[in-house]
Amino acid sequence: MEIDLNINGSPHSVDVDPSKPLLWVLRDDLGLVGTKYGCGRGLCGSCTVHLDGSAARSCLLPVGTLADRAITTIEGLGDGPDLHPLQEAWIKEDVPQCGYCQAGQIMTAAALLKRNATPTAGEIDAAMRGNLCRCGTYVRIRRAIQATANGGMA
Repeated sequence: MEIDLNINGSPHSVDVDPSKPLLWVLRDDLGLVGTKYGCGRGLCGSCTVHLDGSAARSCLLPVGTLADRAITTIEGLGDGPDLHPLQEAWIKEDVPQCGYCQAGQIMTAAALLKRNATPTAGEIDAAMRGNLCRCGTYVRIRRAIQATANGGMA
């Protein structure tokens, strides 16, 4: 089935089974591999994208339900060649170790800062709770989010 999608502000047409998860359409059909597969059950957050500006687990989203929705991946988060302020803070705070979960972490944090530009540490922890990091860089993740919020970079 032909499905028209709006991804990172650009139209994309894919001929796929409408039940195929968005994660696999992004990675396998469109070559947008920044969104990672983690658990396939929406529990780890590695596959997080924005759906109409809100964080969503792409492994749980049947692509056939997304025709009129705005999808943003980590590749579309920045402004052209410029990194998003969170991506800059991630680098400055030396957040990633293995880096596998980082796209999902950044997408979740960006959605948080979009709805709450100055979250408290508790609000950050609550918003990020569903994103797992096997390397345990949670303190640096919180610091990068706080730096972005405090710097007014969101």
